[in-house]
Amino acid sequence: MRSSNKKSWTVYIARCANGTLYTGITNDLAGRIADHNAGRGAKYTAAFGPVELAWRRRKKDRSSASKLEAAIKKLARPQKEALISRPAARFSKL
Repeated sequence: MRSSNKKSWTVYIARCANGTLYTGITNDLAGRIADHNAGRGAKYTAAFGPVELAWRRRKKDRSSASKLEAAIKKLARPQKEALISRPAARFSKL
């Protein structure tokens, strides 16, 4: 995994090759997606990759990103799909 001194963090949802959704946080989104697709990102995405970015949201710090990640992970699949399908929110810079 890559290390970075970037101040903002990104919460993201990636769609795996088998159609499942993976939620994570990072401070280097492009690098993290590349890691997932190279089999280095996480055990889950290594098994069910490659992945495609489906949704992202920027947060100012790791704590707020972690809280949002935890909230998304608690959502049922239909709720996650609804979140992803909102055109204005898909790649928001908030």
